[in-house]
Amino acid sequence: FASIKRVDRNRAVNVTASVDASVTSAGAVIADLETRILPEVLAGFPSVFYTFEGMMAEQQESITGLQRGFVLALLMIFALLAVPLKSYVQPLIIMSAIPFGLVGAIWGHLFMGLDVTMMSMFGIVALSGVVVNDSLIMVDFINRKRALHADMGMAIREAGINRFRPIMLTSLTTFFGLAPLMADRSFDAAFVVPMAVSLAFGVVFATFITLILVPTSYLILEDV
Repeated sequence: FASIKRVDRNRAVNVTASVDASVTSAGAVIADLETRILPEVLAGFPSVFYTFEGMMAEQQESITGLQRGFVLALLMIFALLAVPLKSYVQPLIIMSAIPFGLVGAIWGHLFMGLDVTMMSMFGIVALSGVVVNDSLIMVDFINRKRALHADMGMAIREAGINRFRPIMLTSLTTFFGLAPLMADRSFDAAFVVPMAVSLAFGVVFATFITLILVPTSYLILEDV
């Protein structure tokens, strides 16, 4: 997974390895190389440089593309929310649940004893579009209640009470729909289990945050 080259003699030394998953992971080995071993090599031989090839190069390329796609997805979500809501700030309130969804995804991996993989990252990108649903339900209900009466406090309280069950059901059905996949320990399912964990745990964690964060953020915004 690594290629080390001597520039002055125009020679390359290719180093490859197969990692025993029961002992360590490729990510841990490469992190140790970058923090402990390779700096010592470069300090002793200034003319040497290294590049990661093979699967690591492909993974880095995928991560770069995923980052660009994630930013583009956030911009598209913001635009799709700003137009019907006729506000530039309310979409930010709705999208504030996304970071908490990411936290829930990481906690889900820790709870399930899984490493964060590329499929986990794909699940996190998909999660960004899912967690905004609960916040959108809450904000839309508050806006409609404000149109009926001008009392902001009453509108927010009614939204919290009336939207609690739909929001909880939306999240729980998503979680339990993915539960059989997360519980599957077969070799064929192992590839997509991290993505399911990101979606399921991210949605549930963001839901409990949404029920508190969105109404209070809306109220703070009105105070400002």
